[in-house]
This record gives sequence, C-alpha cells and structure tokens, in this order.
Amino acid sequence: MRNTHILIAEDDQHLRLGLIDLLNGEGYRVSAAADGAEALQLYRQEPPDLLLLDVMMPEKSGYDLCREIRREDPTIPIIMLTAKGEEIDKVLGLELGADDYITKPFGLHELRARIAAVLRRSQPQTDVSDRSVPEHFQIGAAQINRKTYQVELNGCSHNLTAREMKLLEQFFLYPDEVLSRDRLLNSAWGIEYLGTTRTLDQHIVQLRKKIEIDPAAPQVIVTVHGIGYRHARAAAHQP
Repeated sequence: MRNTHILIAEDDQHLRLGLIDLLNGEGYRVSAAADGAEALQLYRQEPPDLLLLDVMMPEKSGYDLCREIRREDPTIPIIMLTAKGEEIDKVLGLELGADDYITKPFGLHELRARIAAVLRRSQPQTDVSDRSVPEHFQIGAAQINRKTYQVELNGCSHNLTAREMKLLEQFFLYPDEVLSRDRLLNSAWGIEYLGTTRTLDQHIVQLRKKIEIDPAAPQVIVTVHGIGYRHARAAAHQP
C-alpha cells in the first residue's frame, strides 16, 4: 500500500488535516480538497486509488461528486464520510455507487480497517469463477457487458457499479441456486466487510431497476425470505 493514492474531500479543516496525518502515517500518498469542486479537479488531474468523500461540502456535495465520478469510473473505491445518522442518507450514498460509508464521529481504527478492506476488495480477481464468466452474458432479458460495465434492457442502457457487476456474476454462475446474504456479501464485498446485510438489500433494489422489466415485481432476481436471493433462470424467456 506504500504507493496507494487516496483523495480526501472534507471541508472541516481540522478533520481534513487529521486524516492527512493519519493516512500519511500509514504509508498512503494523500491529496486533499476543501470542497467538492476542488476534489473533482484533483481527481481528473490524477485519479486516486480510493476516495474519501464528505457528504456535506460547499460547491459540490459528496453525493454529487460520487455521482459524477461513477459516470467516469465505475470501479474506483469510494467511502462516504457523513455526520448524519439517518439511514436514508447512507442508503442514498450506496445508491449513487459508494462502496462503504462511515458515520462521524468515527474511530481511527475503524477508518483504517475500512480503507484496507475496500482496497483489498478492489484488487483484480483471478480466481476460476471470475474466468468462467464471459465478457458478455445475459441475466433475464438484460444483456451485460463486463468490459464496459453496462447493461442493456429493452433498448435502454445503464451503467453498473463494480459491486453490481460482482453480484451479477454470482447470479450468472449459480442460476436457480439460493444464495445467502452472507455469501453474496462475501463474494461482492469481501470477508472483511464491516457492514450489514441492509447494504446488500439496497444494492439489489438498485440492480433490479437496471435488469428487471418491472422492478416493483421482480422476476429475475427473486427474494428468498429469511435466506437471500435467487436468479430465476426461466425469467430469461420473459417477453
């Protein structure tokens, strides 16, 4: 991790300087911005390996910044920093493509652990299951392109986040098999993930909007109550 570059976007000067000192001490190379507009400029000048985005910032919020960056790069790890405790704020960050979130005030040990875990999960996978997923594959009526991180359904194209792609790969590899929430979390987030299954459920909600003909009545990725989710392969023949 000695050459890993982290970009911090945080308008609180004391917290920003504290994060810089902490991460420099951990061996990371750090860039920092005091607002969202400056952070976007730094990102485009030299894309980092990971972003820490404060939610409430002048010029451009962390939500806006996350949305713009995800349009340009669906795979770069993003952790949201928020002072808000309401679940809706955390859900919104995940819907926009954030990989994780930390609620202020947070402990330094927790921050270190989450950064390390997100970076590990972002590393290219070379296991057998990854190689067995073709570059183009189908889930239900949706056509998925692993190279461009896009899905096409009924003439409409949507961008996929890295996490959504990993979930789709699991559903493709194990059609009609009930996949537990823990299994899906381990495959898409890694065994070091510190969050809850609620994060997975929110990602499934967003994924259904991209691959289901009627997301309100899902036929492709169905819920198995008390266990997890199942890719109903027969849904590939739906009109």
